[in-house]
Amino acid sequence: MLDEPVAEDASQGAAERPLRCDFCGQQAPRVRRVALDGQYDRLQKPHDVQYACETCSAVKERERLDVP
Repeated sequence: MLDEPVAEDASQGAAERPLRCDFCGQQAPRVRRVALDGQYDRLQKPHDVQYACETCSAVKERERLDVP
């Protein structure tokens, strides 16, 4: 897992921490995680939680849905 700086006090929200994609490693303004969608359920199976940038999320979504 990549190291992320910890907010120094409660007034610093998550928006001030840099976000990083767990797939490509690039810093991103926002990351996504799909956990539930129809028959797709990542909440029941133990796994490492990973967050994806917009680009990697789109690639993973196409792979998951088997769309070329």
